Amino acid sequence: MVIIPFFKSTDKAFTLLQGDCIELLNQFDFKFDMIFADPPYFLSNDGISVQSGKMVSVNKGDWDKSQGFEKDNEFNRRWLKACREHLTEDGTIWISGTFHNIFSVAQMLTELEYKILNCITWAKTNPPPNLSCRYFTHSTEFVIWARKSKKSSHFYNYELMKTINGGTQMKDVWHLPAIAPWEKSCGKHPTQKPLSLLTRIILASTKKNAWILDPFTGSSTTGIAANLANRKFLGIDKEEIFLTISKNRKLEIENPQIFGVYRKKLNGFESKNQLELFLANEPEIEYERSLNFNKNS
Repeated sequence: MVIIPFFKSTDKAFTLLQGDCIELLNQFDFKFDMIFADPPYFLSNDGISVQSGKMVSVNKGDWDKSQGFEKDNEFNRRWLKACREHLTEDGTIWISGTFHNIFSVAQMLTELEYKILNCITWAKTNPPPNLSCRYFTHSTEFVIWARKSKKSSHFYNYELMKTINGGTQMKDVWHLPAIAPWEKSCGKHPTQKPLSLLTRIILASTKKNAWILDPFTGSSTTGIAANLANRKFLGIDKEEIFLTISKNRKLEIENPQIFGVYRKKLNGFESKNQLELFLANEPEIEYERSLNFNKNS
């Protein structure tokens, strides 16, 4: 079966596929230097939250509803297995979640013989308030970082992470805000992550021109962050509405002025020009691989 992209940018650095990520990943062999996955959290349980000062339902859609312990585990096992087969030998994977799904993800990573490196706690500096006032305000999400196996190597940009952390070792608790209004200029996804979070993840674990995969791409924050950091991207999603937002976000940053403004708006750096200076001096890495959807066997 020939895979036809939903969208491919003219610079060939941003490609989108529509469909089930497990089915699509089983159809080609290309390997990625990094994977970021924001899978269903299984938290659509008829609860309420606050968004832009208004009370809203936490329900995201049928795709975010738990199917029960065994089925949720099996789903996580299947997509993590497919992703493992698409990692380079020194590649790493990052998976975001909350207590609703992160323990299942960690268990499946271990069973599939990944090596967990860190569990990052993302402490949101601007979380929505707790309406019930009956428990602590939910203000964190978790991001597991793992490599392909215990014996494989991985890249970690220790010096850069230390530099942007004021000259001290960066810890596994990251204080970063949730998405800002300017990040929703082309529309929004209900579980959209901030560009600042993805930029830090990408810079910490990849080199210039690396290939990055997001199997649950949504509005493709991963891809926009990848391109802002001079990396290349493939995103997969089932929903056309979110792929269209992704496409429009990529077209938006093809405007050099917007591209430059967005780089300077990213949080987590000591100055507005720190990211620009790092990228300008980042060593050139010659990646000879071009994205293809070939199946060798």
